[in-house]
Amino acid sequence: MAVNLPLPVPANLKPVAGIELGHAEAGVRKANRKDLLVMRLAPTATVAGVFTKNRFSAAPVQICKTHLEKLASSSAPIRALLINTGNANAGTGETGLANANATCAALAELLGCDASQILPFSTGVILEPLPVDRIKAGMPQAIANLKTDNWYNAAESIMTTDTQPKAASRTVTIAGKSVTMTGISKGAGMIKPNMATMLGYLAMDAKVPQPLLERMVKEAADQSFNCITIDGDTSTNDSFMLIATGAGELEVSDAASSEYAELSAAVTSISQELAQMIVRDGEGATKFMTITVEEGASADECRQIAYSIGHSPLVKTAFYASDPNLGRILAAIGYAGIGDLDVSKINLYLDDVWVAKNGGRNPDYKEEDGQRVMKQSEITIRVRLARGSAAATIWTCDLSHDYVSINADYRS
Repeated sequence: MAVNLPLPVPANLKPVAGIELGHAEAGVRKANRKDLLVMRLAPTATVAGVFTKNRFSAAPVQICKTHLEKLASSSAPIRALLINTGNANAGTGETGLANANATCAALAELLGCDASQILPFSTGVILEPLPVDRIKAGMPQAIANLKTDNWYNAAESIMTTDTQPKAASRTVTIAGKSVTMTGISKGAGMIKPNMATMLGYLAMDAKVPQPLLERMVKEAADQSFNCITIDGDTSTNDSFMLIATGAGELEVSDAASSEYAELSAAVTSISQELAQMIVRDGEGATKFMTITVEEGASADECRQIAYSIGHSPLVKTAFYASDPNLGRILAAIGYAGIGDLDVSKINLYLDDVWVAKNGGRNPDYKEEDGQRVMKQSEITIRVRLARGSAAATIWTCDLSHDYVSINADYRS
């Protein structure tokens, strides 16, 4: 059960002009489930993305990077994205690359474009060969299902251990012109991206040239998908893609313009919503936790301390049990790796409760106040370092018995 995360309402997911989505049940790993998704783009679309920094990056990640790099020297735009669930096609060597390229070629033939105009994505079990024939066989069904108002089915089609689809949509007005944006994401475990999320796709109908879109997706990722963790594991397949279809009214051509600033802020905002959905649906999660570190010497050190807290199994299990064993948080701050940290100046808050004052237990702190907060489903941990003016926030969840059960049984 996801933490305070309502199911998306299909009717509220706005179609984005210039992109169509079609799904299929290809039986990639299990029968009778949506596991193949095709996104067909208008020729006017631009695409940019950020990817996992795991050295064992999956075959489709490697191919996506190659195809996107070709855009700089080619006039042929990206025409489609192909996503399968059930198999990650990671740890599969040269065979995996050949299989991913084969799926690109097959879809390109059906859509009448070049294989380099297809971006492939996979998620699921690592170290198993991609069932290329099943994916190829499912493509005609997915193409037959292509339509603009298919975002809910698309969100379902990329799920693995997710308990529910994740999607968000909004319309903003910039310089008097309307921009529609809709996105989907997936992920519930193996989440500590060093770039983005497990899989995320955000489309908007604005017109944005490739270089600006690349800048925008990195800015959005750094403030959203780069700020989440469930278990500290960075996946082999993490990818976050931003698509500007160019079919709407707004055109942005200058990074210094107010239009760019407003559009980038809107993209970041919806990206944060999609990223937080992943944490709320973390495997076995019962609590959603915001960790904010303030008054740091740099944003990087604030984030380093926040992740140290958010990764600690002792901290996460204490929150699952609603046990105010909050010295565990101080210990995580202490081993975060900030060599010149003066712990005698640190203050720790749990929502409205001042727990630690100047490096020690606050004389006014009462354990019943800490327990009151820890029983909540949403909790904020705030750390003040007294070292400067920088700050950073990450989002995480607790660690429950169900997390172990889900991952122990994942392949069955």
